[in-house]
Amino acid sequence: MHAVAAIACLGAAAMVASGAEVHVGAGRTHAALAVAIAAAAPGDTVIVHGGRYAEGALLISKPVTLIGTGEPVLDGEFKSEIIIVTASDVAIRGFNLRDGGFSSTRELAGIRIESASRVTVAGNRLSGCNYGVYLAKARDCAVLDNVIEGRMDNESNSGNGIHLWSCEGGRIAGNRISGHRDGIYLEFSGTSSVEANEVAGNLRYGLHFMSSHGSRYLGNRFSRNGAGVAVMYSRDVEMTGNVFEFSWGGSSYGLLIKDLTDSRISGNTFHHNSTAIYSQGATRVAFTRNEFRENGWALRILADGGSNTIEYNNFVRNSFDVATNGRLSDHEFARNYWDRYEGYDLNHDGVGDVPFRPVSLFSTLVERVPASVLLIRSFMMHLMDRAEKALPSLTPEGALDGTPARRPHAIPDRAMISPGKPQQP
Repeated sequence: MHAVAAIACLGAAAMVASGAEVHVGAGRTHAALAVAIAAAAPGDTVIVHGGRYAEGALLISKPVTLIGTGEPVLDGEFKSEIIIVTASDVAIRGFNLRDGGFSSTRELAGIRIESASRVTVAGNRLSGCNYGVYLAKARDCAVLDNVIEGRMDNESNSGNGIHLWSCEGGRIAGNRISGHRDGIYLEFSGTSSVEANEVAGNLRYGLHFMSSHGSRYLGNRFSRNGAGVAVMYSRDVEMTGNVFEFSWGGSSYGLLIKDLTDSRISGNTFHHNSTAIYSQGATRVAFTRNEFRENGWALRILADGGSNTIEYNNFVRNSFDVATNGRLSDHEFARNYWDRYEGYDLNHDGVGDVPFRPVSLFSTLVERVPASVLLIRSFMMHLMDRAEKALPSLTPEGALDGTPARRPHAIPDRAMISPGKPQQP
């Protein structure tokens, strides 16, 4: 847990909690939490002592702070949402929320925040809820250091761990999320920050965001999620220092990009994915200083984007370094390290004297005839690739690194969550 960060980011919500203390629990002033919330004045702190509380959906419509001590359990009994927040300047921390309700027509959550500002949810455990924390039309809210565990049902019956819809200025940091449809989902939620989360074992995407401009995704780890991470219809996005790993399958990616513009993907580690990055419609995106290691495809770039730069990256032990369905005439490759490079460096300046073509003839063939991937280790394919390197004719002329690095680059923007030693899940 990032306890110091959680306390620091309580912000205005913590400052409001300067009134009286209201105690809840056996032998306390109030035995029922709902009664205590109703009795509390704006600015009060409601301290909930250990025990089990099954009171249906608790409505917080005034600025108060709820603090659990002794791990109190708020039990939805599979019937309802557990906490609904409609007031600004609210803080909730220290609770075990479990077994929320499910509905095929409503998005029921462990904690729902509606049209409120400066709400902080920190240091809680949510388990068995359809949606974990759901924010709608919220502003400047923070979800920090929570453990959120879903029910691991099928996609149609599962919600998301942390869900933001039409929000601004949200901060999601230090959470551990598993067992949901999408670990973190953002839609129409700009200027958000997603930092140092560990998102693993979700049914579809670890992170899924659409039309969420001006957002930052820093130092997260996305591991063993069904289809990896999806970034769609957004601009001015920064993804730095993240780890994308163990996304295996025909439709799985470490990172799927669709219609992303004016963004930066830097200092990330991609390892053991079927495809590390699949890029469709990316324009003016900088891919810099990333580590691509032991993936099936490192980069699959469709030709419908343009003006992208791929530089100072490391490509190590991938089956295919770069693949495309077009000519890649409007992309710049420079100073990348390619472990397949066989050129020389006569003046010892660290740059190869012979350009490198990262798109192999075999990868071009596989893009056109996917079943031919069965021949990946055949001697014939090896001969064809060697012949294409000597006399290029079918591979795209635009995919050319004229300044290949002779040694791997240091990756300074490593994830805050260390990738450690790769292990098969």
